[in-house]
Amino acid sequence: MTLHSWWLFSVAVFLLCAIPGPNMLHVLTRSVHFGVRRTTAAMAGCLLALLVALGASAAGLSAALAASPKLFGVLRVAGACYLVFLGIRAWRADAGTAPPQGDGQDDGAGNGDATADPATTTTFALFRGGFLVAISNPKLLLFAAAFFPQFINPTAPQLPQFSILVATFATIETGWYMIYALGGRKMAAYLERPSLKRAFNRVTGGIFIGFGAILLRARA
Repeated sequence: MTLHSWWLFSVAVFLLCAIPGPNMLHVLTRSVHFGVRRTTAAMAGCLLALLVALGASAAGLSAALAASPKLFGVLRVAGACYLVFLGIRAWRADAGTAPPQGDGQDDGAGNGDATADPATTTTFALFRGGFLVAISNPKLLLFAAAFFPQFINPTAPQLPQFSILVATFATIETGWYMIYALGGRKMAAYLERPSLKRAFNRVTGGIFIGFGAILLRARA
């Protein structure tokens, strides 16, 4: 891999990660409800799912999905249903409680969704929620299979090149997670009014439902 190829890859990934998708929207909403510090658990879940998906792509799962429309279809429907479920929960979330101004402490079990009480939602629940949102899109595997080979030199050892690209992708993705999380905390100050928080919940819920609908219509 040449330095020129790596720079092209970095620029492309920077622009791709900047586009608001399910992961970035999830980080944004977690930050509004739970604060930046606790949202790092959700970021870690999203990032782990990304690494798992990229690793699975390298191991050949993407080829299996491309060759098996039925397998891809099952994963696509499951991922779409989960995103729609998140959208419905966000739409129906209670707007009577102001977004937390502090980070709080974990003192119980929660499920990490928009309806959860920040004081009783565990770090693991936030991590699990981020992982499930990110892993619910099987198109990520096919994207990795189509995108990464364009920047890999086939005449050189591929594992070191793939490792560099994955590390670069993860670093840029994490940087955008932090940008969205900080933006979410700034938004929280404007969402203390129940009417505004209700509107925010419904907008984000509608977007999640839209992501689910797009994924449901996707084709391998």
